[in-house]
Amino acid sequence: QVQLVESGGGLVQAGGSLRLSCRASGIIFSDNAMGWYRQAPGKQRELVAIIGSGGTSNYADSVKGRFIISRDNANNTVYLQMNSLKPEDTAVYYCYARRVRVYWGEGTLVTVSS
Repeated sequence: QVQLVESGGGLVQAGGSLRLSCRASGIIFSDNAMGWYRQAPGKQRELVAIIGSGGTSNYADSVKGRFIISRDNANNTVYLQMNSLKPEDTAVYYCYARRVRVYWGEGTLVTVSS
């Protein structure tokens, strides 16, 4: 059974930082691309950042220079370091794993107050 369990969300003031974690089980973690999507109220889910099995990362333009995605294959965990947070970053953040199939976590809420 595949599980992606996110943690680290919460309430932060604009300009602050948070680090999200996603621990995976039930997959060969090192073979999977891992990523983070987010969905704000009334909006579609959008890609935030993704890191390939080889470590190459890509980011949405809206978070480039502020967010950093990383992975720890030894601990089956992917991280999203979020700096200089803005109110428009407020959303539910979902962890994502993809190899042949796509798997999703249940999400963690990030709220950025102005």
